[in-house]
Amino acid sequence: MADTLFRIATFNLENLDDDADEPPFEARIATLRPQLERLEADILCLQEVDAQHPVKSEPRTLRALSRLLEGTRYAGYHVTAGDGPSPADRHNPVIVSRWPIRAARLLRHHLVPPARVRLATADPAADTETEVGWDRPLLHAEVEMPDGRILHVFDLHLRAPIAAPVPGQKTSAQTWRTASGWAEGFYLASIKRAGQALETRMAVDRLFDADPDALIVVAGDCNADLEQTAVRIIRAASDFTGNPDLAGRVLEPLEEAIPEERRYTVLHAGTAVLLDHLMTSPRLTERLRDIAIHNEDLTDEVDHADEPSPVSYHAPVVATFSL
Repeated sequence: MADTLFRIATFNLENLDDDADEPPFEARIATLRPQLERLEADILCLQEVDAQHPVKSEPRTLRALSRLLEGTRYAGYHVTAGDGPSPADRHNPVIVSRWPIRAARLLRHHLVPPARVRLATADPAADTETEVGWDRPLLHAEVEMPDGRILHVFDLHLRAPIAAPVPGQKTSAQTWRTASGWAEGFYLASIKRAGQALETRMAVDRLFDADPDALIVVAGDCNADLEQTAVRIIRAASDFTGNPDLAGRVLEPLEEAIPEERRYTVLHAGTAVLLDHLMTSPRLTERLRDIAIHNEDLTDEVDHADEPSPVSYHAPVVATFSL
């Protein structure tokens, strides 16, 4: 008897917003909708979904996403951006699921407090520590699978490797006054990215504490490749920890099954990089049947950095599992 299959995908939609004049939202729909349909996903983990005010005094809604999904296989799916009173204005993580979402919550400094740093290059000099918090929350949803089990889905978008502001160290939005100031800003960005990753790993470990056989997927734009710090923190591979007793807590990056020449999700100044990931717990990895990255038509993000464009500069990643 053939397996019943299901598919999980991650896709950074690149500032999805229907309030902007350029590019026209119709052009975005024409570009993104076929990509979403091609995924044939049962669960979509989306990043950079902006929210809009239907009326200024009312809470924000995911209007642009609703318009994008209208008329697609996802139109009747369950949608969550977490347990906040309303979505953030920009860059929400959103999970779209064929199956019911039993619970969803946003995690930001629930498990890991903000780092505290005495800035070395601030001008005027800092006489107290500065709190370094995460830019965005992590979204955790519990999806009720048809077989009755719970699938834990984490949707994340980690801090980009772009230097964070340091007081007195910038002459304009894009220009730094000193190399050391830029370097400290880059250091602060790395703290934010690694801190988000640590909170993700700690949330995953709590699930393993409760159920060593938990079905878990961590999906999203990590702004880091397989061997960079943030992804290594989330993976916690046995050769990282040196402890084979922790093998049951490893999250496997599924993209490793893809041939190296096809293993990338972004083109940056001519270099192919893997920034978007699907990482799964051992019991979910056992069910893997296929993994693909839809990167055939990627546009280089640097070549078009100053032009409004309907495309996403990220390729979606989709994995097929047996139910």
